[in-house]
Amino acid sequence: MLKRWSLLCLLALLALPAGAAVQPGQAAPPLALPLLSDGSPAVLALASLQGKVVYLDFWASWCGPCRISFPQLEQLRRELGPRGFEVLAVNVDEVEADALRFLAQVPVTYPVVRDGTGETPRSYGVPGMPTGFLIDRGGVVRLVHQGYRKSDGADLRAAIIDLLGEQPP
Repeated sequence: MLKRWSLLCLLALLALPAGAAVQPGQAAPPLALPLLSDGSPAVLALASLQGKVVYLDFWASWCGPCRISFPQLEQLRRELGPRGFEVLAVNVDEVEADALRFLAQVPVTYPVVRDGTGETPRSYGVPGMPTGFLIDRGGVVRLVHQGYRKSDGADLRAAIIDLLGEQPP
């Protein structure tokens, strides 16, 4: 049954036109991007987080709501990380120094990667900043969250806890 579901997800992904928004129920498109803040050529792949519940957060230094979401996502990761939750932030700034300045003002301990080309946000169909994709342990997008307000944290926390409670595939 799991192989059949995986095959259906793969077929749905292949049928997805470039730039079309990824929807809940679809497999998260693969990504492998360089880590932003450590200065090394290290690359982090979404596939390396398989088995965890992941909040994939697309952001930019000029994004006002990102200044609200970052501290809340940091708190969620600290609280729920031991249960199998991870945040992966994808910066889309063209200029890396802009992203580094933002992170100096709003530091986080979760991994931050960079795609200054815009290729990854296009593959996910990201309409604006911030946009987050809550991905289950099997790599399937379960929630797409656009924008961010302070009040969004409680609903996001509840959705994460629900996914953490599901049996891994």
